Amino acid sequence: MNERTLAVLAGGLSHEREVSLRSGRRLAAALRETGASVREWDVDGALVERLRTDPPDAVAIALHGGEGENGSVQAVLELLGVPFVGTPAPACRRAWHKPTAKAELDRAGLDTPDWVALPHTTFRALGAQAVLDAMVDRLGLPLMLKPDQGGSALGAQVVRERSELPAAMVSCLAYADSVLAEGFVAGTEVAVAVVHDGDEPRALPPVEVEAAGGIYDYTARYTPGVTTFHCPARLDATTLATLEDTALAAHRLLGLRDVSRMDAVVDTDGRVQVLEVNVSPGLTETSLLPTAVRTAGMDLGELYATLVEQAIARS
Repeated sequence: MNERTLAVLAGGLSHEREVSLRSGRRLAAALRETGASVREWDVDGALVERLRTDPPDAVAIALHGGEGENGSVQAVLELLGVPFVGTPAPACRRAWHKPTAKAELDRAGLDTPDWVALPHTTFRALGAQAVLDAMVDRLGLPLMLKPDQGGSALGAQVVRERSELPAAMVSCLAYADSVLAEGFVAGTEVAVAVVHDGDEPRALPPVEVEAAGGIYDYTARYTPGVTTFHCPARLDATTLATLEDTALAAHRLLGLRDVSRMDAVVDTDGRVQVLEVNVSPGLTETSLLPTAVRTAGMDLGELYATLVEQAIARS
């Protein structure tokens, strides 16, 4: 890379702040190894002034949750005319709201677990127990309850008994105003990253997630040694190809750009069930995108350096 002045945005005020800072530090270090001059900027009240008075050649986003994935920061960068690596603001909003993304995937013929999403006000107005009972009658048990937006599995819980539903709902509502209930899908949990570092987007090798406790929750995601990753996933060639095709289809369908990650489960019938698609994949020492990048024989810094050059060329 020609020496570029880059800003890595990390931190912010979301529930995922600490994870974002870890991703930002790793990305900044990787980009410095390519010869870039890198600033690490928090997302706070000083950011817009920094971008106006000391604009970098481009921005790389290592934000997770909140404004970093719902399109807000991307919209400000677009407003200021600052080149950035990542998905445009409108598509970020679409992917961030899980029910909206799932509906689009479903309409396109991609498999995603059956679901219902309801706001806190519905439970309060109609009676929480009656609504929860209707959820179970429709979707069965076990259920996966999660906030309708957000990442890192914050607030997500598997519910195996009706008696567990109220507490699980309260946990979800601590992170969002609406609850997304899905039929729980047993099978092999897999993540597939997509990068657009050439003429066309391409899928990286699928990463199989083997969590010690059986559930890939926040602790399993960010505590070294708790989860084992297999890359490529221990699946047959046909299923691996289907995973890659599905990730590419979801990336294109939702209008994502540069880099994304599809989280899915290969169920006991061998079907790929898409759980969600992430516009700002984690870059920590336990994250899935760096694992896939290594398996593909690539270097994280070089990959992002290429994406930076593309972002500058777009502008």
